[in-house]
Amino acid sequence: MQRTSNHRHGRHQHRHDAKGFVGAVASACEVRGLRLTPLRLRVLELIAASEKPVKAYDVLDQLREGRGGAAPPTVYRALDFLHENGLVHRIESRNAFVACVHNHAGDDDLIVFLICERCGTVGEAPGGNVAETLKASSRAAGFAPKSPVIEIAGICAHCRER
Repeated sequence: MQRTSNHRHGRHQHRHDAKGFVGAVASACEVRGLRLTPLRLRVLELIAASEKPVKAYDVLDQLREGRGGAAPPTVYRALDFLHENGLVHRIESRNAFVACVHNHAGDDDLIVFLICERCGTVGEAPGGNVAETLKASSRAAGFAPKSPVIEIAGICAHCRER
């Protein structure tokens, strides 16, 4: 499943189902032997429900509304767990997180993020042939990429139409 946007009534509508996504991630964690604590689950739910990338302090604020006692280190540990296990992605240029909607297997496929500079939404596109070229170039240089992500900033189709 790809993170893409449908535009209705002037706002972005993601095709993915946040509850279905969280359920699939919970199942994948169980199969992979990963412990999805209540806090990690709640952080994942908040990120999955958002239409735009979410910053750590936005997650913290939302948690404090519901839990009261959430502290920055606990949120950062939850985000680190989710990111390290391929369940969320970090958009480096925005210092924010989005749900990993393309898979839950933790593989190292190239991810291409399409970031709209006007509305802030992020699309996720397959890496395809670009991935193979980059892998070959990396191997030839004796380099093993840790985070195969490309961020492309531009203007989405919806914003261009306006």
